[in-house]
Amino acid sequence: MACGIAAKKAGLSYVIVEKGCLVNSLYNYPVNMTFFSTAERLEIGGVPFMSVNPKPHRYEAIEYYRKVTEIYKLNIKLFEKINEVIKNDDGSFTIPTSKHTYHASNIIISTGFYDLPFLINVPGEELPKVTHYYKDPHYYAFQKVIVIGASNSAVDAALETWRKGAEVTMIIQGEGIGERVKYWVRPDIVNRIKEGSIKAYYHSSVTAIREHEVDIKTPDGMITLENDFVLALTGYQPSFDLLRSLSIQLSDDAVLCPTYNPDTMETNVPGIYLAGVVCGGMNTHRLFIENSREHADKIIKHVAEKGVAHGS
Repeated sequence: MACGIAAKKAGLSYVIVEKGCLVNSLYNYPVNMTFFSTAERLEIGGVPFMSVNPKPHRYEAIEYYRKVTEIYKLNIKLFEKINEVIKNDDGSFTIPTSKHTYHASNIIISTGFYDLPFLINVPGEELPKVTHYYKDPHYYAFQKVIVIGASNSAVDAALETWRKGAEVTMIIQGEGIGERVKYWVRPDIVNRIKEGSIKAYYHSSVTAIREHEVDIKTPDGMITLENDFVLALTGYQPSFDLLRSLSIQLSDDAVLCPTYNPDTMETNVPGIYLAGVVCGGMNTHRLFIENSREHADKIIKHVAEKGVAHGS
């Protein structure tokens, strides 16, 4: 959206193609999620973000970005999945989607990282009781719930479902709750574990999931727990297959950071730009809304300058 606003202000033709609903990733966040950032740090296009809370909630952000879309009358195509991107001989691109075919001189990839969860790759992960996305705590009321992970998503799910009456057990690969967990939430989960309200197994991993049970490898040996639902909140990753299909180079290390010019956000493929979290590769914690809003202005400035240089 920030890129679309910058393009509109620069007098460039543009179209935003979204495979889901408006701000699809935010829509799929947990319903009670609170942002790290304050409202003004989430603003785009100079539109004030008014929040009743010091840190806005998911529903406030969804309303805000919907209003920004209306104010700028952004050219957004929703529920339209891109099937492929074709690089033409003249350097332009043809982009067929599920509904239309577009032609563009430049492409901005701003796909985030929320669509592809890290799988735990154990028997039973495909069962209906297992999910990699957590939405609403009420669904798990009075059920035996296992939460895999120790990051913000896992901690929020553990606390919220426990407060709705679930019997919650956390399975944590490391030695404790993640250091990046929101500072106002971390003491809550630590104290709930300490008092025994929420059970936690550290240095442990799930090895198998069955309809009514889960096997867990712990430092003290294998255990089997009765279970109704498994929330495997082990993190998410960008679509590296998409980047590779466009010939965008990725770093050789485990970070898989895509190649781009930080001054222009253009990748090693001329005419293809990156914006947002996708720029960080596996370091998905490094970039978020408040420190990637500047990407839009960098990109559109470079696109406009190229247009002037080519007399168009």
